[in-house]
Formats: sequence, C-alpha cells, structure tokens
Amino acid sequence: MKWSEISIHTTNEAVEPISHILHEAGASGVVIEDPFELVKEREDQFGEIYQLDPRDYPEEGVIVKAYLPINSFLGESVDAIKEAINNLIIHDIDIGLNKVTISEVNEEEWATAWKKYYNPVKISERFTVVPTWEEYTPVHSDELIIELDPGMAFGTGTHPTTVMCIQALERTVLPGDEVIDVGTGSGVLSIAAALLGASSIKAFDLDEIAVKAARLNIKLNKVQDRAVVAQNNLLDDIPDHSANVIVANILAEVIVRFTADAARVIKPGGTFITSGIIQAKKDLVVDALIQDGFSIKETMVMEDWVAIIAQRN
Repeated sequence: MKWSEISIHTTNEAVEPISHILHEAGASGVVIEDPFELVKEREDQFGEIYQLDPRDYPEEGVIVKAYLPINSFLGESVDAIKEAINNLIIHDIDIGLNKVTISEVNEEEWATAWKKYYNPVKISERFTVVPTWEEYTPVHSDELIIELDPGMAFGTGTHPTTVMCIQALERTVLPGDEVIDVGTGSGVLSIAAALLGASSIKAFDLDEIAVKAARLNIKLNKVQDRAVVAQNNLLDDIPDHSANVIVANILAEVIVRFTADAARVIKPGGTFITSGIIQAKKDLVVDALIQDGFSIKETMVMEDWVAIIAQRN
C-alpha cells in the first residue's frame, strides 16, 4: 500500500491544533520536526545516543508531518486539512509560513521509519512513557510506566502540555479520587491518574477515533477496570459534584467555554488542571477560572506552554 506524506511548515504555537486536524483527517500519528530539538539538553537517563542531523530540521518554525493512505478521497482530505489550518487564524493562532507539501511514501518505509523518533522518556519524578515496541526496565522501585503506541492517536505523552498535566496529576491525585479527563486523545492522562490510585476515571473525547485509541491504550496499561472512555462534548450532561479532579489538555479557547461546567462538576475544594495554553492566552484562561469560582494555586511553564492548577472555592 502507498501512503501520502503531508508536511506543514508552521509555528510551535500551531503544532497542537494542526496535529488534532491531521488526526481528525485520519492520520494515525504525527512527526514533529522542531529545530529546538537540536539544542535541547537531554539527561542521559536511559543511555540513549542522540545524533540529530540539522538538515532534517527547518531553520525556523516547525514542520508537522502525517501520513494518509493514497485513495480516491485523498484530494478532498488534503483540501479539508488546508482549510481547517487556515481557519486557525480566526482563533488568533499564528500558523506561520503555512507551507503544505505532499509526497508519496511506500508502506514498508513508513511503517518503521517513524518509530525512530520515539524512545522511553522520563517525564516526571515517577512517570516514564515507553513505546510499546521498546524493552525497558524500571530504574526505581516506585517508577510508574505508561505504555503508549503513538500510532493509535496523536499524542505521545511527551509534548510539554502533556508532561505538565502529568506532573500536575502527580502532585494532585490522591488514592480513591474520582477523575474526569476532558479531551482524552490517546488516554495518557487517564492512565496516569489510574496509576496514581484514582478509583474512577471518566475519559471523554468528541472524536470517535480518539475514543477508540484511548480504549486501546487504557487496556494496554491494564487500567480498564477503573478508566472508562466515552464520546462526549466537554462536560455536557455530567452530574454535579462528581469529580475530585478534572484535567483538560486542550486549546485555551475551548477551556474558557466550560469553566462554569467544571465548577459545577468538581466537588468543593477539588482541582481543575488545564493545559494546552500558549503564553499569550494565559490571562484569558486565568480570568475565566477566577470568574467561575476557582483560585489559582500554581502556574506551570514549559517552553512556550502554560498549565494551570486551580482549586474550586
């Protein structure tokens, strides 16, 4: 089978929404070529050897790549992707050069080439994300392992917004807590909550493909007895005071649409963790949270991204 590689030259700010657009168009995963990786300091946690070729990275901006099967609908899919990316401007998202190129890739080449981008990554004091095909031996007795297949859905668990969410969950979730994961994507945050001892996790996503992917990853990590995935729009029709913790790693423009619902669903004194927020939109989210009855307990920053830990008054 032949595949089409779609490459978008954009900005760091637009990586997450464009990844979501590609996922909705049927891409099984994305590859992100960010020149920041060339200068990023890495801890030699697992004995990795990094040999990155500057020629593989743009001089400025970020390149996001995805793979779509070559069929009679490919042209329509590409046109829809271009239109959706252009529409990001409406939400004040800088899409940069927005140069889109298409090339053909044989299945045999694609099926293995993308895996070289993913290795075990320690993302917090206790959590390590491990691709399913990698052999990994825990370094510490209390280390928590999340196994992920990045081909199941966009999101490998190592993006700054996801890392901050997991670090926030690690500081927040107590054994027996009830957790809701809004916009679950690959299900990685629900898995983290379960491994931290949450007794009940509800993972919601509007996208049917994400729901299926999250279920697969949750089953892979053997936490399906506590984590239930369902198709749902944000917190619509969720009972009042039904969660100790809500976590949402989505766009700032979406977060502000349901802060009032979050205040209704979270138990008094409970925690609302939000991420997927670019620096320029931080105040937008903070203002909405305060207006709807939350106190800001901590603001986390990683690269150009922000995560907020808020408490229900």
